[in-house]
Amino acid sequence: MLLEKGAGAGLTSFNQQGNVQDFALALRGQGLSCVRGGRRVFADLNFELSGGQALVLVGPNGSGKSTLLRVIAGLLAKESGTVVLEGQRPDTALKDHILYEGHLDGVKPALSVAENLAFWARVWGASMDRIAPALDLFALTPLADLPAGLLSAGQTRRLGLARLGLFAPGAGERPIWLLDEPTVSLDAANVALFARLVQSHLQAGGMALAATHIDLGLGAQARPLELDTFAAHLSTSSLAGASVEEDMWL
Repeated sequence: MLLEKGAGAGLTSFNQQGNVQDFALALRGQGLSCVRGGRRVFADLNFELSGGQALVLVGPNGSGKSTLLRVIAGLLAKESGTVVLEGQRPDTALKDHILYEGHLDGVKPALSVAENLAFWARVWGASMDRIAPALDLFALTPLADLPAGLLSAGQTRRLGLARLGLFAPGAGERPIWLLDEPTVSLDAANVALFARLVQSHLQAGGMALAATHIDLGLGAQARPLELDTFAAHLSTSSLAGASVEEDMWL
């Protein structure tokens, strides 16, 4: 994989070995810079990701992993640069192709497990028929009627991740999965289950960007993107902090 800095160059890309599938979708970020709290987190960041591929964002705390995911999701304003999905459906915005799983689980404690999924199905325009399969993804069906506020940390995380099941995996509906520390609070069995879910998404032509400190076991389908490569050690005292544009994506 090539990884460089430079305007219009240094795209992060890779080709899968073995049975290569040609998917039309391609997510490209070019010249991305972002400022938070008067500090430029990264500068001149470039990447390219095609259907069937994953990028694993790596770097120490504060290197910009979460920031990059939020920029792509449209939740955080970028200072400069572009993010484009080539091959997206006409008359749609980039965010219509994204499922974002952030640090927070996005769970409403007063609602039951099933009601939480129904809430997000309405927000995202997913079919209510997808709720039962989504519950099954992480063995939540026996807990469907339990108030989410009574769940353990691991169960709550599984409920947050179950939202990925509200759409069919792959390129057809929400092809871009943005995953911020998705395995926090999960035991080994559920980490393996999550990894298989991501693999099925990639095999069906989807793509994923994940910020994580552990090996998700994605093998040749995933390559690292070192955020430190794009660290900006520049004075930003005169810069205004980038504005945050929150949406219902937590």
